[in-house]
Amino acid sequence: MVRERAWWARPGLDVVDGRLRVAGRDAEGLARSHGTPLYAYDLVRVQEQATALRAALMGAGLRPIVRLALKAQREPELLRFLRRTVPFVGLDVCSPGEVAWALEHGWSPGEISYTGTNLSERDLDAILDAGVHLNVDLLTQLERVGRRAPGGTVGIRVNPRIGASFEGDGTTFYTGERPTKFGIFAEQLEQALEIAKRHRLTIDTVHFHVGDGYLTPQLPVFAETVRRVAAATRTLLQAGCPIVEVNTGGGLGVPQRPGDAPLDLDRWASILAEHLGPLDVAVGTEPGDFLAKECGVLLAEVVTVEEREGTPFVGLDVGWNAMCEHFIYRSLLDLVLCRDVGGPAAWTATISGHINEGNDLFAEDYPLPAVEEGDILAAINVGTYNASQWSQHCLRPPAGSICFPDRIP
Repeated sequence: MVRERAWWARPGLDVVDGRLRVAGRDAEGLARSHGTPLYAYDLVRVQEQATALRAALMGAGLRPIVRLALKAQREPELLRFLRRTVPFVGLDVCSPGEVAWALEHGWSPGEISYTGTNLSERDLDAILDAGVHLNVDLLTQLERVGRRAPGGTVGIRVNPRIGASFEGDGTTFYTGERPTKFGIFAEQLEQALEIAKRHRLTIDTVHFHVGDGYLTPQLPVFAETVRRVAAATRTLLQAGCPIVEVNTGGGLGVPQRPGDAPLDLDRWASILAEHLGPLDVAVGTEPGDFLAKECGVLLAEVVTVEEREGTPFVGLDVGWNAMCEHFIYRSLLDLVLCRDVGGPAAWTATISGHINEGNDLFAEDYPLPAVEEGDILAAINVGTYNASQWSQHCLRPPAGSICFPDRIP
C-alpha cells in the first residue's frame, strides 16, 4: 500500500514503513521501553528553529534578541541543550517561580526578561531582588514599581488593539477591539510618562505580545500591529526615553493542519525591519510555539476500545491534566496510531482520557485505523504548553519525558 506522506513529517519526526519515528527512534518502541504516558522530544528541532529565527532577523539588518518563553517549555534537559548549542537564546519569564527556574538552569539575570501581569508586592520582592529586566503592562503596575524601586529602569508593554492570530480576525487573547488585561494603550502613554517622571523611572523597552499562532497569511495584520507599536515607540523616544529594545513578544505559529505552510520568516523579519529598523533599537522575540512546539510528541497507551451506541470510544492512559493545550487554547490536535501511520481509517472514534470528567475528550468523530487495547497512539507537535501546564487533578501524575540531543538514521 502506498501511503500519503504525513503533512507534519520532517527530519526528526518521520514515518518509515508505516511506523512513527522520533529523532530516528521507533515511537512505539520508546513507549514500550520507557512507559506511558511519555513525552518524546527531538531537541535538534529547537536548535534549528532558534537558529533560523536569529538568521532571519540578522538578514533583515536588525540586532536580534531571541528568547524562549519559559511558560511554554521548561524541561531541564531541553534547557541544558539550549545553553550548550544555541547560547544566544535567553528566557522570557512571567512569575517569580520562573525567575528562580531560569537562574537555577544556567541563565544570568541579564539574559532574562520578565513580562507578567498583576504583580503583587510578594512578586516584586522576588523579581526586584533577582535583578532581571522587568516589563510592566498597566499604569497601576508602573505606579507600584515606581513606589518600590524609584530611580530604576523598566520596560512597558503596550496594547495596539490589534493582533495576529491563527484564526486571522485581528483579535487574540492579548489584544483586540475590546479591552484585555494586557498592555498600556497609546492614549495612556502620557500618563505612563508622568508616572515614570514622578518616580524617576527610566523606560528603556517597549514590549508587545499580540500574536497567537499566526502564519504567513496573517502577516498583513501583524504589519499593522508593528506599525502602531513603532508609532508608540517614537512617542517615547521623542519624550526622552532611551529605548534600547522593542520586544515583539511571541505568537509565531507553526503548521497545525494539512495545507498550512511554515511561517515565512524572511517576510516576517522584513516587516519588523521596515517599521522598527529606523528606530535603531534591538528587536526581541520570545516565542514558545515556534521554537519548541514541533519538538515533542506524547505517547499514550490505548486502555479501552468499546463501541457505545454505535460510537467507538478509544480510551487512553493520559488525560487533560497532562496534555491540556488543546483544551485551553483550542489548538488543533493530530493523533496517529504509531504502528500504522497513514493506514486506512476503519472508523471514526471518540478519543478520551482517564480524568474523571466528561469533557476529557481529545477528539470526536476522529478517523483511525483499527485500534486495539495495548496499541500506542501519538499526539503530534505537543512540545509546548502541555507538560509545562501539568496539573494534579484527580491526583494523576505528570507524563514522563525523554529527550534526544541527536537524530539517528
